[in-house]
Amino acid sequence: MCTGKCTGCIGVILYPLVVISIICNIMLFFPGWDIKYVKDGHITVEVKYLGGLLGGGLMVLIPAIYIHMTEVNRCCGNRCGMFLSIPFAAVALLGALYSFAVATLALHNGPLCKNETWTTPFNDKNFKYLTNYKSWGDCTEPKNIVQFNTVLFVILLVTSCLQGLLCAIQMIIGLIGCVCGVFFNKEEP
Repeated sequence: MCTGKCTGCIGVILYPLVVISIICNIMLFFPGWDIKYVKDGHITVEVKYLGGLLGGGLMVLIPAIYIHMTEVNRCCGNRCGMFLSIPFAAVALLGALYSFAVATLALHNGPLCKNETWTTPFNDKNFKYLTNYKSWGDCTEPKNIVQFNTVLFVILLVTSCLQGLLCAIQMIIGLIGCVCGVFFNKEEP
């Protein structure tokens, strides 16, 4: 496969990953599918860090657009365009790393929930609460908050890993395209 086509594919694959990151981060603001928790400020601090919205979302979306445009109609499909895709991919990689770090921290600390008072009862349990299903009942409000946060932050974790991998690959492809020139199929117009 040619470097131009690879670049275009990476850009296109990053789009749905960006959408997934943004949607997961927005959903995290509504635990128990209720708006009252965000109004009262009973949201886990890691949700407020906007790892999925800023890191895996905006910081990946803008480079994804450029990376995709490097191949589309051969716009910027030259050595300079491939060179510029390297710093764009690096910015996206930083965004993915930020999203990964926030999701990991959120899984480590656990959700903010109410038993008698609002607290993070699983903080400093070193992820052990994730396999201790009986302890999930310690959180009485919002309902099923442990499952809610765990699923969404795991999705953010996996999404950010995929984004980071694709951006690292794009940096290598960009370097190859910059040094060796951009290769397109000879059959294409």
